[in-house]
Amino acid sequence: MAVQGVGRRYAEAVFDLATTPAEQDAWLENLRQLAAAVEDDTTRAYFENPAISAQRKEEALELILPGDANEEVRNLARLLIHRRRFAQLPDILAAFEEMVLRSRGILIADVTTAVPLTADERQAVSARLTRIVGSEVQIREHVDEEIIGGLVARVGDQLIDGSVRTQLRELRASLSRA
Repeated sequence: MAVQGVGRRYAEAVFDLATTPAEQDAWLENLRQLAAAVEDDTTRAYFENPAISAQRKEEALELILPGDANEEVRNLARLLIHRRRFAQLPDILAAFEEMVLRSRGILIADVTTAVPLTADERQAVSARLTRIVGSEVQIREHVDEEIIGGLVARVGDQLIDGSVRTQLRELRASLSRA
């Protein structure tokens, strides 16, 4: 699912700063480190704790980011700390990754299955979606047992619903019409 709101706005600002593929890759690496820290419950609690000063949180950034991290990345992290939006980093990362991939001609496909895909299945689904949409596709997986089987894929505005749940609904509808 595409990220909206605050995360997207910060990601757009970062995307405007990272004008070359090398800069984009560096931003991706640093944003991944920050987002991974936020996904850790203890670290997230630390950065969300209003009793801890912004200065101490900024000092903690040095433990998360490597010494060679871009100063603009550090500035973004400081800004997020001061605006109490540090927990938005996973959304910022997701939106930025999507923008980078799109700029490189790669589309994101949100694929929902009843069970996790194996590596071979993931590759086959990606290849099939690439043929359908005419662009390289990278899969973002979701699991929803309620679809029973098959898959549902959303690539941009295009929805491909091959779920057993939908097939059963269509069968029920056709039987009720008969």
